[in-house]
Amino acid sequence: MATINVRLKPRASRCAVKVCGPRSVEIAVTSPPVDNRANDQLIEYLAGILGVGKSSLTIIKGGRSRSKVVEACGLTEVNIDDKLRRLPPS
Repeated sequence: MATINVRLKPRASRCAVKVCGPRSVEIAVTSPPVDNRANDQLIEYLAGILGVGKSSLTIIKGGRSRSKVVEACGLTEVNIDDKLRRLPPS
């Protein structure tokens, strides 16, 4: 299991990801931070980027904060870094 540091920006005009460093990203989602909708969209969006199911990702720190730590089951740190490196520049 590996972790990813995420800085979440809710209520964005579109979903986007910016790689900030090894296993560190800034993700913008369109959902508001109400009733866990932004967190749910974050997990769905990040699962698509990493090519895993939503159930493989869990927010382990920062559930009510913009700064979060997401645990990825079934992926190594090398896998995550490789997938993030392959993202097109934003």
